[in-house]
Amino acid sequence: MIKSYQYRPMLYFVMTFLTTFVLWFAGAYVSFQEDKEGLYILFMLPGLMAPFLISVAMIFTSKNSNLKKDFVNRLINLKLIQPKMLPVFILLMPLTVLVSICLSLPLGGSVSQFQFADGFSFSSGFVPVLLLLLLAATFEELGWRGYAFDSLESRYNTYFTATIVFSVLWSLWHFPLIFVKDSYQYEILNQNIWFAVNFFVSIIPMGVIISWVCIKNQKSVIAAILFHFIINISQELLAISQTTKCIETGVLTVVAIGIIVMDKELFFSKKHLDKAIKPTAQSHQVLSLP
Repeated sequence: MIKSYQYRPMLYFVMTFLTTFVLWFAGAYVSFQEDKEGLYILFMLPGLMAPFLISVAMIFTSKNSNLKKDFVNRLINLKLIQPKMLPVFILLMPLTVLVSICLSLPLGGSVSQFQFADGFSFSSGFVPVLLLLLLAATFEELGWRGYAFDSLESRYNTYFTATIVFSVLWSLWHFPLIFVKDSYQYEILNQNIWFAVNFFVSIIPMGVIISWVCIKNQKSVIAAILFHFIINISQELLAISQTTKCIETGVLTVVAIGIIVMDKELFFSKKHLDKAIKPTAQSHQVLSLP
């Protein structure tokens, strides 16, 4: 967060939600047109990119050189990533999935969930699903960590409040996807409405965890992208059932609460903003942007 800049969270989120919702609802309509099969992705991709594009627009029209330097630095500076956090990157979400499967077994879950999935749980038109998972992680975090989260930090007194507000907004941002034929959200809604509800609820603890990983890596956007992508892959790699994913939401919630309790000084101290931006500000010295 750059103290010399006046963030505009209301404008950012209104523009992002409006742009994404218009494009995704248009994509939802096209997805049901038989003569235009697969073309809905032409609306979905720009909607997915909206958080990033609006962040870039607000940053580079801000006339604030520090804000521009901060964004570029967090995007390209690999030194921001802390080696001690790498095990969290790689293991946290896969272990969460495995623990959730184990917890499902006494409740009637199948051991076949430990097997690799035969394919992805949804389709994405002419764009390969694996590529879409990478694009989703990349464009979302470029936007959320590029401007959105910092804008919320500037408004609220504690990191905890900013994190919870962000996580709820991030969950609601996905809402139009339940109307897009063949999307993951559409598929689970048609299986059971509670599976869809679970999807939106699960995003909240997930948002807390991603935000924590990002801040622990000196707000590295690359760190957030990598962790987000591993989350996406972990959800698709094994043949995990939707019932087990409901259990997984509980496990994620416990993990998020554990992180908050463990790092309560970060989440509840009003001095957290200075601590968060100090390393990044120091690393600006390696850049020479105008």
